[in-house]
Amino acid sequence: MFAPRDPDEYLLDTERRVIRIRRHWSCLAWDMFEAIALIAICVMVSYILPPSMWVVQNILWYLALLVVLRFAYQVIEWWVERLVVTDKRFIMTTGVWTTKVLMMPITKVTDLTYERSFWGRMLGYGTMVVESAGQIQALNRIEYLPKPEEFYDTISALVFGDKAKQAERFSMIKAQRAARGKRVVG
Repeated sequence: MFAPRDPDEYLLDTERRVIRIRRHWSCLAWDMFEAIALIAICVMVSYILPPSMWVVQNILWYLALLVVLRFAYQVIEWWVERLVVTDKRFIMTTGVWTTKVLMMPITKVTDLTYERSFWGRMLGYGTMVVESAGQIQALNRIEYLPKPEEFYDTISALVFGDKAKQAERFSMIKAQRAARGKRVVG
């Protein structure tokens, strides 16, 4: 009842899921650093204060608890956010309390760009810029994508590739997985 819906529940019967990912864990790096720094400051100030200031020490400990709870909420938000790419559209679901579903048809894509910073190359993430015909879409800039080269190649094949060959390739992949006994997705 309170759990966010699975992104696959938004797919139509005629759609074939191609990619389903969550953002790279490094999108939480700054939040984690911030939480650790704030907790360290609270602990240090608490130990520096004399015992007679126990009210201020208690407030600092409650502040540290709020910092931990805030970071836990950010981790839960990251965990629930999913990006699903089908043969027809991009779908991103976000939100813990209020679910937000972002969607963009694949047919609207006119240009793809992916960027990788130094840290992105080191940790294995990148940013995908999806452009459409003169419009800013909801999924214009997707940051912290894991394995951006594979994502870029797959989206390029979906948008600019031969549709008949794609259908044949995906049906062959499904047949190979079925022959190996793996679960068929899509």
